[in-house]
Amino acid sequence: MTTHDPFPTARFIKEIGRGAKGARSMSRDEARELWTAILDGRVSDLELGGILLSMRIKGESVEELEGFLEASESSFPRLRAPAGEYAPVVIPSYNGARKLPNLTALLAMLLAREGVPVLVHGVAHDVGRVATAEVFEALGVHAAGSHAEAEAALAGGHVSFITIEALAPRLAWMLSLRRILGVRNSTHTLVKIMQPFEGPALRLVSYTHPEYLETLGEYFQQAAPHERGHAFLMRGTEGETVANANKAQKIDWFHDGERTVLVEKQLLVESLPVLPEGKSAASTAGWIAAVLRGEIPVPDSIAQQAAHCKEVARLI
Repeated sequence: MTTHDPFPTARFIKEIGRGAKGARSMSRDEARELWTAILDGRVSDLELGGILLSMRIKGESVEELEGFLEASESSFPRLRAPAGEYAPVVIPSYNGARKLPNLTALLAMLLAREGVPVLVHGVAHDVGRVATAEVFEALGVHAAGSHAEAEAALAGGHVSFITIEALAPRLAWMLSLRRILGVRNSTHTLVKIMQPFEGPALRLVSYTHPEYLETLGEYFQQAAPHERGHAFLMRGTEGETVANANKAQKIDWFHDGERTVLVEKQLLVESLPVLPEGKSAASTAGWIAAVLRGEIPVPDSIAQQAAHCKEVARLI
């Protein structure tokens, strides 16, 4: 994917490629410059592999996340949210479900029927998992093929789902490198924390590895631009940003440089909810439809998460 105007990266690799203990982090400006060149296709395949694996071993600093994210959000046109009472809620979905039913679509549809603009972005499929896109399709919610289609769904009061290929093609290409390298890269974190709207929004962000609770917490509290909106941070339910129906995860709310605990961690909910019998997209979609019709109660932890999203989206 390299262009005729190559960007030499030895000076960066020399610093970040010294291993977990010897590597040095880049400044925000250096990280933005490097990531912009990568997304522009100006870095050779050999150098790109070295960079991605070095960052995988070293881990991203807060300043590097700042620079990478600025470059990533500049690589595609930002979406326009409909005018109204609520700021849009952004739900990334890049993991899907393996052991539990994937209820991300339920959270999104609960918010949309309350009048909250909801954008879900993610992958169309994930081998061995049930992707949110597949649950949406079974519910009759089709993926937007373009930014204009995504904006039209929002304006019509519907949940808007868009694949990362349609939303941000250059980031989709970076995600696809996992099939070549065999491991995830920094882009998998960036797509979960990016804010794709022109104006402020509420981002729902999850983490899987405990070290990201500290890194992302520091980013949202100290580095994230206040004008970009607020963020909820929680441990993912199999990597998804929907509350676990059987136990409430801790949810931290980041706003204007402050950090507030919205939900305390619970070992188990007081009474276990009725959940889909199977994990397939069809089974999950049928159960979600029954919940939306009022035939099955909304799991309490998800109902609380939706209520917090609605409240904060009105404040932004």
